[in-house]
Amino acid sequence: MSDEKMRKKTKKRPSSQAHLPIAEIKDSVVILKDGTLRAVILVSSLNFALKSEDEQNAIISAYVGFLNSLDFPIQIVVQSRKLQIKPYLEKLQGIERTQTNELLRIQTADYRAFVEELVEIGQIMTKRYYVIVPYDPLNNRRKNFWARFKEALKPGITIRLREERFQTRKSEIDLRLRHIIGGLSGMGLTTVQLDTQSLIELYYSTYNPDIAFAETLGTIGDLQIEDIS
Repeated sequence: MSDEKMRKKTKKRPSSQAHLPIAEIKDSVVILKDGTLRAVILVSSLNFALKSEDEQNAIISAYVGFLNSLDFPIQIVVQSRKLQIKPYLEKLQGIERTQTNELLRIQTADYRAFVEELVEIGQIMTKRYYVIVPYDPLNNRRKNFWARFKEALKPGITIRLREERFQTRKSEIDLRLRHIIGGLSGMGLTTVQLDTQSLIELYYSTYNPDIAFAETLGTIGDLQIEDIS
């Protein structure tokens, strides 16, 4: 087989993106290939064991009330990852290079070496807590012939309708987000919705844990997105 044929055959192979359920990430929302949406909330933790008995009972009561108030499913995810200390070490290294005081420079270098060795020996892990909020419009009905024929004649209308449909679904999931954030805040938890950049980084590190630890993802503007359509 010639080199040209081999190159053509290689190009036809679908990338790993084609096997993922994610169609697009935009406006702080994950759009799945089945048309459903997902939003992700990062939630802080609290040390339940250190609370008094009255505080523990209040937290349990608030959590039960929060769950009973939901009329849609949610997913709670706890993700453990090895502590990524590289950015902090690079910051210390920069301070060390610009330090004019020789004693402080030596102390900074010693501290940087100590932290690096501590993390390497101890295998320190970090935990992050996420709440996944779904939205399923339940309107994936098959289009009739005339709807498909109209879209073929005027594709611009299809694009506009898809964007309008997305905005409608996004407003619905935003209502769910406000409800969940309010309920979690009542338990003394701090919450933040992941934006587009954070969502891309989350899924990148989830599907590529080893690569993500060694090579961090750049900003959205610097990414080269592959077209899988």
